[in-house]
Amino acid sequence: MEQVNRLSQAYKQAPWRKQLQLIGIFSLVLIMIALVAGIYLDVTARTATLGRSIQEMRRNIESFRMSNADLEIRLASITSSAEMEKRAIELGFSKIEPDRVVYIEVPGYLHRQPNINAESPALTATTSSGLSSEYTQSLFDWLRERVIDPAAPLVEMGR
Repeated sequence: MEQVNRLSQAYKQAPWRKQLQLIGIFSLVLIMIALVAGIYLDVTARTATLGRSIQEMRRNIESFRMSNADLEIRLASITSSAEMEKRAIELGFSKIEPDRVVYIEVPGYLHRQPNINAESPALTATTSSGLSSEYTQSLFDWLRERVIDPAAPLVEMGR
């Protein structure tokens, strides 16, 4: 029996070791909680900063839109027909009566052709998207070309 007591005492830890282990585990848990809280605070702070900068950018965009609208209104008022007529009179121009207009025909003069920038609908429907066939080819077409009829490109090149 004494031998059993000695063995159990040998494997039994001292009370201060148990306390140290508990303190170590508690410290580890506390450090882990502090790390998670630090990461959470960092992410929250970054999110708040980015949110504030997004709000400021939206405010700037709205300010630019309002400024642009004001400039468009000013341009419209400056180029209105009444304003243009008033400025023309100030510059010495006068209204002309239709019966006083004289047209002079110049031989060899070709009328200016209008500048048309838009493509005709027929052209846009027939032209391809500009991508090569590798990007517009379907999977089934590719399989047929590579697996079922692999010699087709060579036969077409020979023609």
